[in-house]
Amino acid sequence: MAKRPYIAETGLPVKSVGIFISLLLTLSVVNGAVRGPQTPNRPRLRKGPSSPDELNLEEIPFKIVHETFRKTDRRNNWELFLINADGSNPVNLTRTSYTDEMYPHVSPDGTKISFVVDKGTGRKKVRSVYYMNIDGTGRVKVADNARQPCWAPDSKSIAYLKGEYERYSTREYATSGLFIYDLQTSQHRQHPNRDLLHIYAICWSPDGNWFVGAVHGGMDYSDTILAFEANGKKLFDLERWGVKGCRPDFSLDGRKMVWGETDWNLCIGDFDLKFGTPRVTNIRDLVNCLRKSKVYHVDISPDKKYIVFSYGPFRGGQQVGGKARGWNICIADMTGKWVQITNDGNHNKEPDWVPVAVPNNLLRAGLKQK
Repeated sequence: MAKRPYIAETGLPVKSVGIFISLLLTLSVVNGAVRGPQTPNRPRLRKGPSSPDELNLEEIPFKIVHETFRKTDRRNNWELFLINADGSNPVNLTRTSYTDEMYPHVSPDGTKISFVVDKGTGRKKVRSVYYMNIDGTGRVKVADNARQPCWAPDSKSIAYLKGEYERYSTREYATSGLFIYDLQTSQHRQHPNRDLLHIYAICWSPDGNWFVGAVHGGMDYSDTILAFEANGKKLFDLERWGVKGCRPDFSLDGRKMVWGETDWNLCIGDFDLKFGTPRVTNIRDLVNCLRKSKVYHVDISPDKKYIVFSYGPFRGGQQVGGKARGWNICIADMTGKWVQITNDGNHNKEPDWVPVAVPNNLLRAGLKQK
């Protein structure tokens, strides 16, 4: 019997190699359909911001809160600013020259903001979790040596992560344990899964049953996004559905999830629970940028028509407390158009939508009471 011809590098028969290549091409097409090649319904994404005239930002009724590093009483520090969706009417909500306020997240009912505060210097610096009213009044400390809080869907509790060590660290994943703080009773309880380690950027699902968050080098996970039960111990690695990256966030109705896949692209997908366990489908890119820059900290608008995110030079530090000169806040629609809404480059990061319309006169009244 004549010997069958083989490909030297693979050891496979020629016919088998042909089948194998055909299979790879087929999978490539299927994967392209999931990730979204450029089609008439999916326009080519731009690599940088366009003119503000590209989007009608003035018609967006929701404000945005973000962190920024700038002078307060002639001293540079981190403050929390509230702005309109077009970047107008900036309001400094904190105005504290000797403490740093960062990582703002607005409650689902739009009345309060959770955030972290850094006080002290060097080894004596402490990061704590606080919350306050949307106008900057009524500041309340939640916990010391705590970080990266998020809100329960009923706006009555705050979930936060404890620092892994007593010594201060800017490493976002230096966490050990998740706790829930009740605003009415001021009581703390630990999440049922006491083994949660190196979780960061957590978000509580609007149905109250799930958290999503990134993990880095903890619980036998290298670097991925997890969904885990809010009232149980089950963990699900969302990478099996094509979710890769960090900093996930839910839409207000829980049906969409956004996240950063790499330093250069932001994604959106459908968060699906109809099979009983979390799945993410219909994944596609919303924003790409050139490799000399970064895009981070994405949040989806309450009406699911826009996203807001941070954008700036690649040298900027995306971690909480990381300096990022030249970074600004941007808004994109669902077609790939995106525009810059701040222009001062004062380390503008961590934007979060206010889920209800807030009248300007309410803010002015609150600030006068401080």
